[in-house]
Amino acid sequence: MITTASVIVFLAFYTLYYTSKRAVLSYDLGFEKWMQKNPKQTKIIGLMLLLSAYMMWLFTQSLGCGTLMFFIQLMTVGSLIIILTPLKKINSKLLLALLVFIALTEFYYQ
Repeated sequence: MITTASVIVFLAFYTLYYTSKRAVLSYDLGFEKWMQKNPKQTKIIGLMLLLSAYMMWLFTQSLGCGTLMFFIQLMTVGSLIIILTPLKKINSKLLLALLVFIALTEFYYQ
């Protein structure tokens, strides 16, 4: 459940990043072009994803711990996206491998 919330936080921040007018954007995938052309829908989707990730954190943790972990994760993921996206270090294959590794680790230690 924590891995799912982490992926949703990443997707939410990534969609909100692509609505920025000051960010250096690259259009490697088709949905990135759509996000840039439709900023209002993308902001709504990003905010709904953030809200759902926060609810998942609250469901898995208590109110205080879930809120703290959500904001720590949001700051970490946000910083990494802002730093690594212009350098084109965020790759879909790398993200998929990282997601599988994290999910397997979570299920192993659960």
